[in-house]
Amino acid sequence: MKRPFDLSLVLFVLIITTPLLAVVALAVWLTSPGPVLYWSDRVGRNNRIFKMPKFRTMRTDTPAVATHLLNDPDRYLTPIGKFLRKTSLDELPQLYSILKGDMSFVGPRPALFNQDDLVSLRTEKGIHRLTPGLTGWAQINGRDELPIPVKVEYDAYYLKKHSILFDLKILILTGIKVLRRDGVSH
Repeated sequence: MKRPFDLSLVLFVLIITTPLLAVVALAVWLTSPGPVLYWSDRVGRNNRIFKMPKFRTMRTDTPAVATHLLNDPDRYLTPIGKFLRKTSLDELPQLYSILKGDMSFVGPRPALFNQDDLVSLRTEKGIHRLTPGLTGWAQINGRDELPIPVKVEYDAYYLKKHSILFDLKILILTGIKVLRRDGVSH
């Protein structure tokens, strides 16, 4: 049931957000040299690497590491990067990944290809068998503020309890978090 749910919801959301996608793409293009989208190598289901798009919020010379590992990440932000991140608008291109089947609306957030510690812990607990999500149980319980072992415990809880009803709860709570801009550190 999860895949048909994802496909139905992604088509609905794409219809509604197409004008917004166009405006954000234009804003990125006008305010910073480089491509509009940033394609990040991410770890997907069964630890398979896939390309995940985001609206580019960082300059093109930014090192390819998790934002929290950068010294002074704010210096790498584009003029509208902080706004896009705080509002989560940078995440909208991931609708493509959901449509393609690399991601789901709900699941553990896909790790960066070089986050070996996170990938290893998730694999130990069987979390790697899940399709990664646009949002997840860890995101509504701390997002960027969670240390990796705690994030993995939330992902493990989701592995045990996931269902359509739990996914709907996570989607609703995500909407509330995004509106409040909770848990975004960079």
